[in-house]
Amino acid sequence: MDRPFDIVLFGASGFTGALTAAYLARAAGPGTRWALAGRDRARLERLGLDVPVLVADAADAASLAELARQTRVLATTVGPYALHGEPLVAACADAGTHYLDLTGEQEFVDRVYVRYHDRAARSGAKLVHACGFDSIPWDLGVLYTVTRLPEGVPLRVSGFLRVHGRPSGGTAATVLTVLGRARQAAEQATQRRSAEPRPKGRTVSSRPGGLRYVGGWALPMPTVDPHIVGYSARLLDRYGPDFTYRQHYAVRTLPRALATVAGAGAFAALAQLPPARRWMRGRVRPGEGPSPARRARSWFKVTFLGEGGGERVVTEVAGGDPGYDETAKMLAESALCLAFDDVPERAGQLTTASAMGRPLIERLHRAGITFRVVQ
Repeated sequence: MDRPFDIVLFGASGFTGALTAAYLARAAGPGTRWALAGRDRARLERLGLDVPVLVADAADAASLAELARQTRVLATTVGPYALHGEPLVAACADAGTHYLDLTGEQEFVDRVYVRYHDRAARSGAKLVHACGFDSIPWDLGVLYTVTRLPEGVPLRVSGFLRVHGRPSGGTAATVLTVLGRARQAAEQATQRRSAEPRPKGRTVSSRPGGLRYVGGWALPMPTVDPHIVGYSARLLDRYGPDFTYRQHYAVRTLPRALATVAGAGAFAALAQLPPARRWMRGRVRPGEGPSPARRARSWFKVTFLGEGGGERVVTEVAGGDPGYDETAKMLAESALCLAFDDVPERAGQLTTASAMGRPLIERLHRAGITFRVVQ
């Protein structure tokens, strides 16, 4: 594509967006043509980065169409995506521009598939969701694990998360949006199942795991990640003729496990009540997040157990602050990967594993997010 920019970052004035912009300023090579974009030029200029600033509004389809035509890759941090993300996807699908986001909203992912997958496949655009902590450690971690198991046999992979960190106001707002849209999410999932063809001669099962004890307590983890991993498995034959994935949150003691389950259940129940939801929204402020000192103390580790063909492998993906520093790194490296690396030719709605795979694993590993075989 002969366009003025290689990468445009949309929404750089928010908390995670500003971290991503700062990372790009450090990591982009001198020949990288990149720019910031958003609706408030003054706020973007206050970031103090020596790159062009473009003005566009998430609610203005014409400005987004013009933005998409100016770049090869467009990364966005403007969420909740179910409320604000669709016009930008449409613009990228029409323009043949590769699109990246940080969504953890399954409703949005399913809606994009139903409405824009075919359009993007025709234009050559890659639409890649969940390019942060949701869901890169899981999606690429499973790919890393699968490629260390035999080919052409049934495979089973389980993922177990240990994490220490604190969310930002934007993340909390997104969680509240997801919990308040359960009906819409269910309807969109039904439409997706009707629209998406299943792989011929292969079966894929991916969902949150059940409560189990494996040297510590493993809890169900009902996030978008199993949905993303399952789509990668349906797209990639390397996952074998019969692939199963289960995802868990790991804690050490039964009391901690019970408290976590009870707390999550209570939060989800409260979030269904409009008065409680309004109160909780008043307690979170999008654009704010943990301090640098707090982020420096945060970390994550995901352990994967893979089995198949009589063989067994244990792998690990690990890094620092999951929600913000590492998420900014993941989004920025994904954009650089799509812009400059030798990636598969496929287009339409994809995943990080199917759109970038090994080149992105190698980028992230060089950037300090470790992928390793434990045993």
